Amino acid sequence: MLDIKNTFNAIDQSIKNTKAELKHEEVSVVSSISSGTALIKGLAHAQMNELLKFSDDVFAMVQTLNRDTVGAVFLNNPDSVKAGDMVYRTGRVVDVPVSDSLLGRVINPIGLPLDGKGPISAQNRCPVEVDSAPIMDRAPVDQPLETGIKAVDAFVPIGRGQRELILGDRQTGKTALALDAIIHQKDKDVICIYCAIGQRNSAVAGVIADLEKYGVSDQCIVVCAAADDEAGMQYIAPYAATSIGEYFMHRGRDVLVVYDDLTNHARAYRQMSLLLRRPPGREAFPGDIFYIHSRLLERATHLRPEAGGGSLTALPIVSTEAGNISAFIPTNIISITDGQIYLSANLFQKGIMPAIDIGRSVSRVGGDAQLPAYKSLIGPLKLFYSQFEELESFSRFGTQLDQETRNRIRRGQAIRSVLEQRQYQTLAASDQIAVFMATNAGLFDQLSAQNFVPAQASVLRIFNTQFAREAKAIEERQKISSERQNEMIAAFRQALLREGLIADDA
Repeated sequence: MLDIKNTFNAIDQSIKNTKAELKHEEVSVVSSISSGTALIKGLAHAQMNELLKFSDDVFAMVQTLNRDTVGAVFLNNPDSVKAGDMVYRTGRVVDVPVSDSLLGRVINPIGLPLDGKGPISAQNRCPVEVDSAPIMDRAPVDQPLETGIKAVDAFVPIGRGQRELILGDRQTGKTALALDAIIHQKDKDVICIYCAIGQRNSAVAGVIADLEKYGVSDQCIVVCAAADDEAGMQYIAPYAATSIGEYFMHRGRDVLVVYDDLTNHARAYRQMSLLLRRPPGREAFPGDIFYIHSRLLERATHLRPEAGGGSLTALPIVSTEAGNISAFIPTNIISITDGQIYLSANLFQKGIMPAIDIGRSVSRVGGDAQLPAYKSLIGPLKLFYSQFEELESFSRFGTQLDQETRNRIRRGQAIRSVLEQRQYQTLAASDQIAVFMATNAGLFDQLSAQNFVPAQASVLRIFNTQFAREAKAIEERQKISSERQNEMIAAFRQALLREGLIADDA
């Protein structure tokens, strides 16, 4: 990554141009410094989120306006500033460059390159915080954002313009789930923005390497505020990523933004607020912690054609501790978003990937955008699966079960095995429908554990060779007649019999 001092040189000239337009230059001195924050005397005309400049290319952002003082948080190199140093107003709020030239780049939250590929050639800049789109400019969520993950697209579907929370304990696959969703957008004309907040540089480098490996980096933008960056930089990161996404949304493009993760964002804001002497509330978070996330996620929407017609879909990630989703930050963001995908540590430890807890996951608006072909299949599957989870717990007591109950347990086990999916192996919606159709018909009920993968491969091979027309119809939101579905199921059965994966009575 570039040296931080050199990266800030790119905006220095822009600040000088802004100063030239001011009638006078407002200058003051630093009163005190405390762990990445500064108390500044004077600057009577300073405004919230204004960028302040110190010597040696050090910058800070105004966060508190008092009668005689201004509170600011540093964006870089606070150790080089001491009490008594001069500080200058720039006359501009913190902003980020917005342009098509950002595609394929890695930048920090104020738009400076971190990938060593040279400066960003962007003519326009946008404030990191702007008002969300008014209600009259918004359209219903009616188009699916396919993730390629069977458990998500079938049971907790996401629509373009939706806000779907991903939450779970550490190391349960939250980032992997979001990364699969990004990779699945290849060749789908969806711009993806990955915003890393408080992550290790090595982890972000791994994400970037995966995006390049699977050929989606050219339609992605990575906004990175790493764990060793200042709290102020981590705080503005998700707002900067959203401003970039809104630039494309207002031009009719579909955008997917992943915030990884908002737990670190809340902690950075708590650190800033306590150092600026704002009163703490529950769990020492300031009282406006709900507001900083609600005004961020409210910017995700689907616009009417008259307002641009684009969409911005938000996938915020939140970490829980010991599965406690009622903690302050998780429950706040659950109440803001349109649903949540909960990743269970217990399922993860059992090797069930992705470890999505279907019972605790929900999508409140994505069902209206889901492809019609899903809806006739998912109802029975969800009913069987919910009954299976209860029956499986009951059967552990050693009670003898009747034949119908054993059949339900086998069907539930088959559904769970079908929902398992390795990372980076996403499936098109039509392929998912074919697999669910075979599952719903009971073709997988008698399969042994090692035969599920070859059985699904066999079903997909028949589907894509003999029923290519139906596959195209599914993608075009058309329904498949029951007669044609029966023909498909019969063909799947014959293929599984021919390969010896199921018995004649299956």
